[in-house]
Amino acid sequence: MVNKVIRIVITIIGFAIGFQVMLLALYFNNYIGFFHLDYVPTLMIQLSGALITGIIFYFLSSRIIDAGTKAKEWIESRLQKTPMSDILYAFAGVLMGLLVANLFSRAFLSIPWIGGFIPVVFNVVMAYMGASIALKKKEELSSLISSPIGTFQKKKKSTTVINWVKPKILDTSVIIDGRIADICKTGFIEGTLVIPGFVLEELRHIADSSDSLKRNRGRRGLDILNKIQKELDIEVEIYEGDFEDIAEVDSKLVKLAQVLDGSIITNDFNLNKVAEFQKVQVLNINELANAVKPVVIPGEEMVVQVIKDGKETGQGVAYLDDGTMIVVDGGKKHIGETIGVLVTSVLQTAAGRMIFAKPKSL
Repeated sequence: MVNKVIRIVITIIGFAIGFQVMLLALYFNNYIGFFHLDYVPTLMIQLSGALITGIIFYFLSSRIIDAGTKAKEWIESRLQKTPMSDILYAFAGVLMGLLVANLFSRAFLSIPWIGGFIPVVFNVVMAYMGASIALKKKEELSSLISSPIGTFQKKKKSTTVINWVKPKILDTSVIIDGRIADICKTGFIEGTLVIPGFVLEELRHIADSSDSLKRNRGRRGLDILNKIQKELDIEVEIYEGDFEDIAEVDSKLVKLAQVLDGSIITNDFNLNKVAEFQKVQVLNINELANAVKPVVIPGEEMVVQVIKDGKETGQGVAYLDDGTMIVVDGGKKHIGETIGVLVTSVLQTAAGRMIFAKPKSL
C-alpha cells in the first residue's frame, strides 16, 4: 500500500516537472519568436509534455523507490557512525549556508528564464559548502565556542583570577606503559585526561595484531584505560574528532594539543622533540621517573650485586631497586657477588640515568 502511494506521488512529481519544462520551453519560444502558438495549442503541448513525463516517472518509480531505500539505509548507517558533535556542526553549517544563499539569491529572481531556478541551485550549493566548512573547521569552532567566557574573564584581571588547568592528552605509548594510572592515583595529575579517538583506534589495531607481543601490549593499554576511567577519581574525556588530512598519529596529537591548548603526556622521545619544536607542552613520564629517583653524588658508597659483565673489558653491571643501571669498573670478576662500590660519576639522559662506580677495594 505504501509503495503504491509513493508511486502515485512520484508520478505527480513527474507530471509537475514535465509541465514546468514545457512551460519554460514555450516561454523561450515566445521570447525569441520562433513560431506563434495560440492558447489552446500551448495548453495542449504543456499537458502532453506533462503526461509523457508523468508516465515515464511512473514506470521508473520502482527503481526510484529502490534507489531511495538504499540511499536511506546508507545515510542511516553513516549517521550512526558519525559523532553527534559532527552532526550538530554540519547542521549549523547548513543553516548558515542557507541564510547566506537567501540573502543573495533574491537578486537573481528578475533574470529571464532561469531566474526562478537560480535560488534553488544557490541554496543547495551554499548548504553543502556551509556543512563542509563547518566540519573541516570543527576543532577551531570548538575552541572558539568553549573559550569566549574564559577570554572575557581573563581580560578583567583586576577583578577575577582564572586558574586554567590545561587538559592532558594521552598518547599510545604512555597508555601501554601503564605507569600513568599510578601517577593519576597519587593525585599529581590535574585537569581532564583527554583520550583521542584515533589513539583508541591505534590501540584496537595493536590489540588485534597477529603478533602475540603486540596483542598483549594493546590489551594491556585498554585495561589501563578502563582502570583509569572506572577506578580513579579523575575526569576522563574521549575526543571523537579526527584530523583526516593528517596521517601520522603523533602529528594528530600535536595538532589536537594546539587546538585544545593542552599538554601531551608521553614517554616517546621523538614525539617529545616534535612537540617541543612546535611549542606544545610535553609531560614525559620518563623524565618524571628520573626526577624522583634518589640523588647520587660522586664519592657516595653503596652496596650492590653485580649481575653481568659490561660492554667494556673488565666492567660489571648492577642495578638499583628502581632499575637504575650501575656500571662497575673492574666488576667483571665479582659477577654474582654483593660488594661495596664507590660512585665515580653519574650520567643523566632523557632515556634514564646511569651510575659509574668502582669497587671499594680498588
